[in-house]
Amino acid sequence: MVIDSISDMLTRIRNANQQFKNYTAMDSSVLLKKIAKILYEEGYIGGYKVKVIKNSPKQQLFIYLVYRNDGQSRVISGLKRISKPGLRIYSKVDDIPRVLNGLGRVILSTSEGIMEGEKARSKNLGGEVIAFIW
Repeated sequence: MVIDSISDMLTRIRNANQQFKNYTAMDSSVLLKKIAKILYEEGYIGGYKVKVIKNSPKQQLFIYLVYRNDGQSRVISGLKRISKPGLRIYSKVDDIPRVLNGLGRVILSTSEGIMEGEKARSKNLGGEVIAFIW
């Protein structure tokens, strides 16, 4: 049983990326699919797919990783969970953090859904800071 599914997702991606794996799998949820969609749109992963497990109501989320220079260097340098179940971190629109002076991305949970920090700034929304990726 996983208490923090977002941390579990980020750890699985980090570990697979460290070992130059082609993909990683985890239990699927709506929140994890939205985070995977943001990672895909920002170019940090090659894609994601939801597969149904036979004879079970559960679904698996497969995240396909990409690498530069024919697998010699990583696209994802780091992932960090910011807001945790025991300590929530919220940010106003003016205080949304910039990761590595704009080279990285911040993922936020806003009143309009999960989105990347620049999109939240353009919509003038703040929210819970979920994770940093660079």
